[in-house]
Amino acid sequence: MRFPLSVAAAGSALLWVYTEASQLTPPVLPLIVRNPYLSTWLGDARLPPWHEWPTFWTGERIGFSLMATVPGSGNAYPLLGRPHDSLSLKHRATYNISFPTYIGASFDASVTNFTYSIPAPAPLTQSTEPLELVLSFFSPITPTSTLRQSIPASYMTVHVKGSFDIDVYVDLNGQWVSGNRGSRIVWELEHKELGNSGKGLKTWKVRRETELLLSEERDQAEWGTLHFTAPSDVRHEAGTSGILRPRFARTGTLENVVDNDFRSIMDEEPVFAFAKSFELNSSVSSSAQNTDSVLFSFALIQNPVTQFASARGLTFMRPLWASWFTSVEKLLDFHYLDYTNAVRLASNYSAQLAEDAYKSGSDDYVNIAALSARQVLGATVFSGTPDDPILFMKEISSNGNFQTIDVIFPSFPFFLYTNPRWLGYLLEPLIEHMLSGQYPNKYAMHDLGAHFPNATGHPDGRDEYMPVEECGNILIMGLALINSLKYDTGSASGSIWSGLGSDTFDPDPSISAFSLRKIETRDGIFGLDDKWGGSAKGVKQAQKWVRKSYKLWKQWTGYLIEYSLEPENQLSTDDFAGPLQLQTNLALKGILGIKAMSQISETIDEFEDTKFYKNISDVYVSKWEEY
Repeated sequence: MRFPLSVAAAGSALLWVYTEASQLTPPVLPLIVRNPYLSTWLGDARLPPWHEWPTFWTGERIGFSLMATVPGSGNAYPLLGRPHDSLSLKHRATYNISFPTYIGASFDASVTNFTYSIPAPAPLTQSTEPLELVLSFFSPITPTSTLRQSIPASYMTVHVKGSFDIDVYVDLNGQWVSGNRGSRIVWELEHKELGNSGKGLKTWKVRRETELLLSEERDQAEWGTLHFTAPSDVRHEAGTSGILRPRFARTGTLENVVDNDFRSIMDEEPVFAFAKSFELNSSVSSSAQNTDSVLFSFALIQNPVTQFASARGLTFMRPLWASWFTSVEKLLDFHYLDYTNAVRLASNYSAQLAEDAYKSGSDDYVNIAALSARQVLGATVFSGTPDDPILFMKEISSNGNFQTIDVIFPSFPFFLYTNPRWLGYLLEPLIEHMLSGQYPNKYAMHDLGAHFPNATGHPDGRDEYMPVEECGNILIMGLALINSLKYDTGSASGSIWSGLGSDTFDPDPSISAFSLRKIETRDGIFGLDDKWGGSAKGVKQAQKWVRKSYKLWKQWTGYLIEYSLEPENQLSTDDFAGPLQLQTNLALKGILGIKAMSQISETIDEFEDTKFYKNISDVYVSKWEEY
């Protein structure tokens, strides 16, 4: 498949993503957040961004720093992380460590911006306005494009506005590819021309020398290659952090050389750096305000992404993007050059989310909803094929379980609002695994594996014991997914983006009811999903999906009929409380699950089942009220 590419993103000036000032001051802000392994955050976010190093989602610090120098001023300004820790005293005679005025942070669902003010150098200080610098971190949420959402990559833009020149430096280290500081890493710099445009890209490629496939240390992946990309007109250098950072502080540049002495992450800490010089000083007027930008991208490429005990057995699962892009290089070119389209799609989502959240709550709720979006998707990885897409989820900030039903459950309103098909992709591996007979119990399993990224199942049936919890959860989510398909017009859809695209239906029983075979171009943007449900198509999709696994839905409901009214000693999702019997919330959840099944069965015209399950749920809820 060939993709339309544009070289606009490699130019000198870029569209950047503006966000309104945020009412909340959260303690942590997302930077580069795409999946459980590409997940970089700023902790202590109520303090200036140079106060601490950025962290992995676990709170482990990782090497990622930015700083700026103003030519002729002798001042080096830390912007993010603590690059100034490397600026040794012996060189202080040639530069000063100064701190910019930090204006503050703003964010929406896909973007986090940090804004700084940097004073003009002497003798211009009194007559020249300070320079404005914005670091914009962009992990786009694109509900109309699963293709884009599946790409494990994010952007960072440095935007400057002022009337004097400034140099900006950025580096990262090997902690992005291993949770073990003693891991030996290897690296290279790749140059690429973009057609006949005269423009190109530079990419640092960093990985463990010996990758440990599908393994983790401190929740970080021990396999995969980090790709750190910039336009070809920036300077580059790989070398020891304690050498590169002080030299940049003195000279404002890098030497375009690569230290090929491969070593461990913290052995003479190797860093991989780019530097961009912004020439803003106008010869026409010393007070003219000029603007410029530079775009960087970050991608963590892993293949396979997980292993999964599928119907055909234990399978190494490829990333979903690999079905559309024949090589990593084509994927990364598309991603970098797609920046403007990604901004359009993600900005539309962020604006609509803010509007809907305000109607539902308040300004604070707008910010909570915006912050939650990247957090939810940052726990997921897209896999499978366009015929059978899958979305895997890691239980973040807990024990790392794989595809935990009672973790999917509190996130499913987000998926219903954003893109309901992604909820279908989350449920699919659970349904496939249990339908294949690999799980021996009659109730719904707690998770697909004790620890992500290995979905090896529980063939002994000894997963965490939450039978009523998980049966009720999956039945409620199943009905919610079906209902999201049933609407007559686009404006009536549960997700505002569901009604966009063509409404063709593929009855082929060998592919998913929610396949991505048909990728569309609309409004000049390639790679968009077709319509989700609606009218006749929605009914057909729902019927196809339910019929394939109807016996499972009946099996789980049968368990609830027998055990939910007076639940025996077991866990609920609040498992910190330990096993308890006769939990009121569990009984009600089970009854709601039975009620949901009455409507699930109606979807495929099993009217006797509909009547049966409705009657039982009605009787049970009356008894529940009496207890």
